[in-house]
Amino acid sequence: MLGYRMSLFRWVTLVSGLMECLCYSGIYLGWTSLVFILKTEGYFSDLCLNTTGANSTVFTDCSAQDSQLSLVITIGMWMSAVLSFPMGFIFDNLGTMVTRILSISIHTTGSLLLAFSSRELPLLIFPAVSCHAVAGLVLLTTNMQTSNLFGSHRSIIITLYSGIFDSSQVIFLIIKVLYENGISLRSSFLFMAACSVIHLLQTFLLLPKTHIPYPLPEDYTYGYKLQLPHCTYIH
Repeated sequence: MLGYRMSLFRWVTLVSGLMECLCYSGIYLGWTSLVFILKTEGYFSDLCLNTTGANSTVFTDCSAQDSQLSLVITIGMWMSAVLSFPMGFIFDNLGTMVTRILSISIHTTGSLLLAFSSRELPLLIFPAVSCHAVAGLVLLTTNMQTSNLFGSHRSIIITLYSGIFDSSQVIFLIIKVLYENGISLRSSFLFMAACSVIHLLQTFLLLPKTHIPYPLPEDYTYGYKLQLPHCTYIH
């Protein structure tokens, strides 16, 4: 009976991790959808200039605005690459719980910065997108270790997480569709910030304090075992 419950517990860990990565890990990859909202809201619109073209036609040149928005995602992806090493060092030395709490804090900060950015405060999107890029990669890494729970299927789980990471760009597309249907950018990202509570619950209930070893020791247990009388917090 205990073996069955642990098997179920591992599947719950896997599914919740996949959902977390789908909704949060690589959302910055859907930057194009967010750019549509930002341009509609007038972010960096002061960089657009009225220009006289051929045949004395007057048009609005927003190339400077486009360059500024492109710079946002460029810096975000660069920050993700640069900070991957120190975040990996933290993960190796301080374990899953500390690393995830730090990552969740960064991700929540990014969501709040995006929520409270505006046409008057467009520079907030620079640190916001960088926070999402950095935190998303760490969430992916801490969840990917759950592949160690599935023995010979480990490579399949890792590949699945990698695919989910790329697929998470659909979240910004969903936010764009919601925006077109009357849901403000602020409301969407305040909701994402509030969902950090779910990440914390997963951290404390479904993941180990340190790491999931590989190969997996016999009778390995982890996390919080609800209603299992002989198991408390075991890491």
